Amino acid sequence: MRRQRTSDTQVELAVRKALFSSDVRYRKHYPVPGRPRRSIDIAFPGKRIAVFVDGCFWHGCALHKTIPRSNDGWWAAKLEQNKQRDTETTALLTEQGWRVLRFWEHDRLEDVVQAILNELAR
Repeated sequence: MRRQRTSDTQVELAVRKALFSSDVRYRKHYPVPGRPRRSIDIAFPGKRIAVFVDGCFWHGCALHKTIPRSNDGWWAAKLEQNKQRDTETTALLTEQGWRVLRFWEHDRLEDVVQAILNELAR
């Protein structure tokens, strides 16, 4: 478990690099207001836009979800808790006036960056 990255994953780094190359500045690992132990992967506090890049395994992607065979009951509960936390975090931010964008790690980088740029232009 120690080897599993919880932040700065390859996909997050790729998205941030593409945004930076487009002269877009952001905050990384920005604390969720009211929930200091949670963080927004990529935040634009001035525009109140929160971007999350979710890993398929940890966040229960419907296309790529797998549950390890050993201790499968514990893993199923853990992954369900992660999904509930994501829903709760999205709701909390939305209530506070943030626009929340969630992407999967398997989404095309170009599509993710374009969606973020479109949201920033609104």
